[in-house]
Amino acid sequence: MNGAGDGGSAGAGNGTGPGGGVIAAPAPVRHRRPAAAGAAHSKVPEVTALFWVTKVLTTGMGETASDFLARVLGPAGAGAIGLVGLAGLLTLQFRSPRYSAWTYWSAIVMVSVFGTMAADVVHVIAGVPYAVSAVAFSVILTVVLVAWYRSEGTLSIHSIRTRRREGYYWATVLATFALGTAVGDLTAGSLHLGYFSSGVMFAALITLPAVWGLLLRRDAVTAFWAAYVLTRPLGASFADWMGVPAHRGGLGWGTGPVSLALTAVIALLVAFLTRGAGGPGGSRRAR
Repeated sequence: MNGAGDGGSAGAGNGTGPGGGVIAAPAPVRHRRPAAAGAAHSKVPEVTALFWVTKVLTTGMGETASDFLARVLGPAGAGAIGLVGLAGLLTLQFRSPRYSAWTYWSAIVMVSVFGTMAADVVHVIAGVPYAVSAVAFSVILTVVLVAWYRSEGTLSIHSIRTRRREGYYWATVLATFALGTAVGDLTAGSLHLGYFSSGVMFAALITLPAVWGLLLRRDAVTAFWAAYVLTRPLGASFADWMGVPAHRGGLGWGTGPVSLALTAVIALLVAFLTRGAGGPGGSRRAR
């Protein structure tokens, strides 16, 4: 994004000096528009294989952590912690002048936790079927993306250099997490596929946008957001499979231990990213 514009040039013509020599007109002055707040640096990481691995792990961790907190603290207490944590980390993310791996991925983790809570509240407390909430979250996601595109003319994550685009980006991320949670629970529970079978299905589905964007070199932006939505039910399905008891089709490892294990792996990956392996402004651009 080019934040500079040309201003008006000096209008004086050539004049004559005391000795009859010609005085050259002043060179045109080029004025730059002031950069928008937060426009100096990219606020999102480079999209690499490590990005997708970390993203899938955060979705799984958010799923099991949300279930664990809801069981220990109750829905109200867990929801309060999730909301406060999400608000605090998003505030840090928006105030950060550039991409920070720890800030960004911590915010993603809290989006994952709170997105799970939001979808569960709609289903468990409000009694809305997952099929209905999945459609509703699909509509919300579509509205956000249309508004973003009509406002900015692009949905590329490599253009996140202004406050407004950052706002659209995080609204989209929140909608994708809620949608992915509803879809994952729909296939595993309502459609009786089970967690492991759902995970395998989403693992197969996520190859489609990868083929579309990387191998066929088609619309990379559409491929990115399609894959982004699918990472949520993919990671959550396998995390649930590891955490839930055997009578629910899981391995019975417990949501608490699974959450801690995933958190440790995510922390190691983010520490690696902090060393510069996945900095902002990647070479693979989605335009």
